Amino acid sequence: MRQDTLLSVTNGDVLKAADRIGPYVRLTPVFATEIGGRPVTLKLEQLQVTGSFKFRGALNGVIAHNTGGHNPGGQVVAASGGNHGLGVATAAKLMDLSATVYVPVPTPDAKVRRIEAAGARVVRHGDRYADAETAARAWAERSGGSYLHAYDDPDVIAGQGTIGLEIARQAPWCDSVAAAVGGGGLTAGLSVGLGPDRTVVAVEPEHCDSLHAAFSAGEPVDAPVDSIAASALGASRVGANAFALLSSGKVELALATEPEIARARDLLWEELRLAVEPAAAVPFAAWLAGRVPGDHPCLVLCGANTDWQPA
Repeated sequence: MRQDTLLSVTNGDVLKAADRIGPYVRLTPVFATEIGGRPVTLKLEQLQVTGSFKFRGALNGVIAHNTGGHNPGGQVVAASGGNHGLGVATAAKLMDLSATVYVPVPTPDAKVRRIEAAGARVVRHGDRYADAETAARAWAERSGGSYLHAYDDPDVIAGQGTIGLEIARQAPWCDSVAAAVGGGGLTAGLSVGLGPDRTVVAVEPEHCDSLHAAFSAGEPVDAPVDSIAASALGASRVGANAFALLSSGKVELALATEPEIARARDLLWEELRLAVEPAAAVPFAAWLAGRVPGDHPCLVLCGANTDWQPA
């Protein structure tokens, strides 16, 4: 987010988000099991409306940005690797608004198809999320539309934080919560919604690690994007607001390799019959490799917007 002043997100903001989006989102289930003799709980957010957790933040942002006469043109503009765009398109349709979503050219057709089916205009632009974001911001300025950032808008972060509220109620036995990181909005929201009693574990692919780069530099910096999970986790720079929340909270970092992510995705299907996109398998991959702390962690399976092709 291009701003000089960082904007905080509080537990009160997350509670307000829960009230706003409650009539529209699904209370996704948790699934406690054992794998290899180790207990683990999965938060099945791939069952969320639109097939991704992104609907929560997108809907909260669309409602917050487009009430009280703030967006007289009635158009929402977003840049996305796919899942945020689908969330924005679906939220805009619910609120009787139009939506334009810019996506990188390599975005999987399965995600573009779903965004268009939800009623949004899709524009492919550039090779990376950052390219699509620049073009989307320019269009929002020209058209007078309301731009909704995919992971660094405070209302989006608060919406994602509602997952933390649910986990705290549904799985009080879990002592840590792990989720994949792209721009940091999900883990930042979790760090607020869960409260101080549980460690948030932010997991990234080893060659798509903007949060690791930010912690090393002490601030958000550009990082390479090269992963089978890049369509969902392809932010080259972690969000400034997200980083401020994560760097001041109880957060641990972890990495997963590409072979580990692919194996974890296949294992979720083979052992549990859970079909997810590669990004959703990232925390599971780190847990399988022993990199997620806690006696009984909860892993957020963040989405399933892909055409299923097991290895």
